[in-house]
Amino acid sequence: MDERPSVFQPDLNCWRVEPADRVALLIDNDETFDALKPLLLAAKRSIWILAWVFDPLTRLDPDRVRKSRDPGNADRIGLILRRQAALNPALDVRVLTWDMPFPIAAAQLFGPQRGAAFFAGSRVKYQMDATLPASACHHQKVVVIDGATALLSGGDIGVDRWDACEHLDNDPRRRLPTGRHYPARHEVAMLVDGAAARALGELFIARWKNATGESLALPDRPADAPWPDSLVPDLRRADIAIARTQAAWKGRPEIIESLMLHLAGIRSARRLIYLENQYLTSPLIVEALAERLAEPDGPEVVTIGPSRSPSYFDRITMDSARTSAINRLLATDIHGRFSAFSAHTPGGGPIIVHSKVAIMDDRMLRVGSANLNNRSIGLDTECDLALEGGSPLNREVIAAFLARLIGHFLGREPLDVQMALEQEGGLAAAITLLDGKRDGPRRLQPVPHRKLTGVQQFIADWNLGDSLSPEDAWRPWGRRARLRRDLLRLTAPPPPAPEFLQP
Repeated sequence: MDERPSVFQPDLNCWRVEPADRVALLIDNDETFDALKPLLLAAKRSIWILAWVFDPLTRLDPDRVRKSRDPGNADRIGLILRRQAALNPALDVRVLTWDMPFPIAAAQLFGPQRGAAFFAGSRVKYQMDATLPASACHHQKVVVIDGATALLSGGDIGVDRWDACEHLDNDPRRRLPTGRHYPARHEVAMLVDGAAARALGELFIARWKNATGESLALPDRPADAPWPDSLVPDLRRADIAIARTQAAWKGRPEIIESLMLHLAGIRSARRLIYLENQYLTSPLIVEALAERLAEPDGPEVVTIGPSRSPSYFDRITMDSARTSAINRLLATDIHGRFSAFSAHTPGGGPIIVHSKVAIMDDRMLRVGSANLNNRSIGLDTECDLALEGGSPLNREVIAAFLARLIGHFLGREPLDVQMALEQEGGLAAAITLLDGKRDGPRRLQPVPHRKLTGVQQFIADWNLGDSLSPEDAWRPWGRRARLRRDLLRLTAPPPPAPEFLQP
């Protein structure tokens, strides 16, 4: 057994810790949607969905189902939900998605608005949630089936979200309903059942009540929780921590469990901090990493992200902040333990790394919706799940999942990654060894120090486009002041123990 104390502290860095009877870790939406579809079809009591974006035209099985409009073998999620609700009068089907402002909705092809029109007059209860300050968004991505099984992901149910682990350059299955090809995308999800899933059902109930005023109750626990027949769990009987973010707004308290769990995880690592994330921009997270890099015998830090953001606004704001953060960590890395990589297809094209994964040694694995930016640690609603390596089996599963993640990026088997890790003694060296043995461009390309223009540095320094709370959304000078206060408070050493407790 791992003798280190648990990182999880309910009411501080997580909402609660609940057991899951089964846990499955899913890479990319080919695997995630393959697990989701049979769960939707097997639901007997309820299907509850929390989404950032929800598009009823999303195909769940584009690699196997040719005619997605076939009523007998529907593949578009909107048709599946509407059909399930019509054929099963006792089935409660609800979708709660963010009520996006017009510019963002347009970039998402008006998926949420199309959903409202698609489900009008049906038994599906579809609601767009606008119960947030104007600067914030609902970013949780959760599906709860029968109150007994839950899927939590960093990815969305959208028409441009499906991809397979191969991330082919010209995959004909990666097409919008318009026929236009969309770029490769990487996501990660976790599927759980048992008490952990029921807790996520309670999260949905709270969100639905806040959005609509309607009170719901969890359905009676079924004798057998739904689970995809072909999916073998990675773990059985594991404790799962649930961490959230919520801004203080209209009487609701501020919740920063996501931030606190990240800081606790970073502090706990001894050998490796692995961060796979769309954004790495939060000064609080960056400074916590910089402190560990400054230690003579601290852990290796490896980050994997996209080479650039897909949207024009994010390229102006978030990409500048991400470059500044990487520059800061490279400058801090006096012991040569920091490596940042961007992911690419076999032909060298960019992969949109949209996943939110953190692995600390083989001690903690975290999957969820929260990015490593200000919004996700203080402004938007977020939800992550985490498990610890408290037993040899848990540690083996965490190590194996890391190898599978790296292997999928490199087009290599997990065993190849594990052998390279043993040979090289570090993750970045193992990546370089494996990636250098293939023809063509590197799949994981090192991110160098990049000089920012004056405008880009100004955007990064003032965290423009990356609010920390409703109060500073339109006051960047207030954001900087709060960040300075939080840096002093959260990164300060703990106070000395009283004399009578000192050895």
